[in-house]
Amino acid sequence: MSSPKPTIVWFRKDLRLADNPALAAAVRAGGPVIPVFIWAPDEAGDWAPGAASKWWLHRALEVLDGQFKERGGRLVLRKGESLAELRDMLEKSGAVRVVWNRRYEGPLREVDASIKRALREDGIEVESFNAGLLNEPQAVGTGSGRPYKVFTPYWKKARERKAEDPVEVDLDRLAFPDRYPRTVGLDALGLLPEKQWYRKFYPHWEIGEASAKKNLDAFLRDGVEDYADERDRPDHAGTSRLSPYLHWGHIGPRQVMAALRERHGLRAKGPLTFAQELYWREFAYHVLYHFPDTPEQPLQEKYADFPWKNDRRILRQWERGMTGYPIVDAGMRQLYETGWMHNRVRMIVSSLLVKQLLQSWVHGERWFWDTLVDADLASNTLGWQWSGGCGADAAPYFRIFNPMTQGKKFDPEGDYVRKWVPELADLPTKYVHEPWEAPDGVLEAAGVRLGDDYPKPLIDHQAGRKRALAAFEEVKG
Repeated sequence: MSSPKPTIVWFRKDLRLADNPALAAAVRAGGPVIPVFIWAPDEAGDWAPGAASKWWLHRALEVLDGQFKERGGRLVLRKGESLAELRDMLEKSGAVRVVWNRRYEGPLREVDASIKRALREDGIEVESFNAGLLNEPQAVGTGSGRPYKVFTPYWKKARERKAEDPVEVDLDRLAFPDRYPRTVGLDALGLLPEKQWYRKFYPHWEIGEASAKKNLDAFLRDGVEDYADERDRPDHAGTSRLSPYLHWGHIGPRQVMAALRERHGLRAKGPLTFAQELYWREFAYHVLYHFPDTPEQPLQEKYADFPWKNDRRILRQWERGMTGYPIVDAGMRQLYETGWMHNRVRMIVSSLLVKQLLQSWVHGERWFWDTLVDADLASNTLGWQWSGGCGADAAPYFRIFNPMTQGKKFDPEGDYVRKWVPELADLPTKYVHEPWEAPDGVLEAAGVRLGDDYPKPLIDHQAGRKRALAAFEEVKG
């Protein structure tokens, strides 16, 4: 009797072995498993991974390959058009089956659908699975079957559905072929630039499935009970920092939710608030799936003609963390140094850009896309349209954050600002969030010369607020 034929497992944003339904299906098929990753950035349209994401992906592929090597296999790497590469590997390996876990971004959904059709026409068995969400985007809808545009009713409806348990993968039965299709070296994918700016990221991140589990365990042990109160404090380590691990699939939301329920349940305020954040991520995918144009176009169409005052100089100052607002500059510098920014600060920096400075949310979205290691199209789009007042469940445009008030409330001792804006480190706490209010003698003692050592605000807060409200009057309907 002939041996079972190989199965190709096509990895994308599911870079783990546990709770991986595509890998589980390949193992159940009984034949050798050929794990592959294809670098095909053009297929993502305008939203190929940005620079920080590519750094993370390079290391993630290295770690995943190591996991397979520990079990006697390897990860096959290819670069090119996905369908052509899959067909070549099918021909060279004798595989008769391709499995993968689904992607939900518009261009990538279309790519996957066309590949599935083409391979089935070739006589290849193809199957896809959900590995990245608690509920697939089309599974939750209003009573009339329409998509939700507001989070609270979505959350109430979605949480009624029992979250699936993590998928068991029988890794003891995982077998590999004697011969593999051709592979390229990791460096051939060209994920890392010649200028090694990414070296600054290494002290801040451990990448891979084991690191994701380690972070989750630490958070559930030490952080989740106080999460509701601590999550808004950038000066404290009060968040899970799981976002890049979830984005790249080093851990799945089913694993996170199962561990949360098992260890804490969802009755206490901290665990329940954390569960809501998981469902906010789900909501982002729900919105992107049903409104695939939102990465470029506002969900609320009236904002398409908003009178932005786009200014490259202003954008550059914001990107560099030189706006003159300390809490904003701290966040932008944390982002550039680590590839990540605290979520409360993300809201503050985006409010300043879009409202007081009247720069389009699309510019901020693009900058985050290039500089975040957790740059997720669904979450990034939802967050920026929320800040811009033009998307699903958006903050009203007339809700304008006061960066000084936000800084004093959520970084009360100024520790976060002092860490990331060291030129203000010696200012008294009273003035660290508004150094322009400090007397000349206090500034001199702290070694701060406004406009020289540290910039004056790009715009007065009240003047910016007044200008933003006037702009809003032009479009509100």
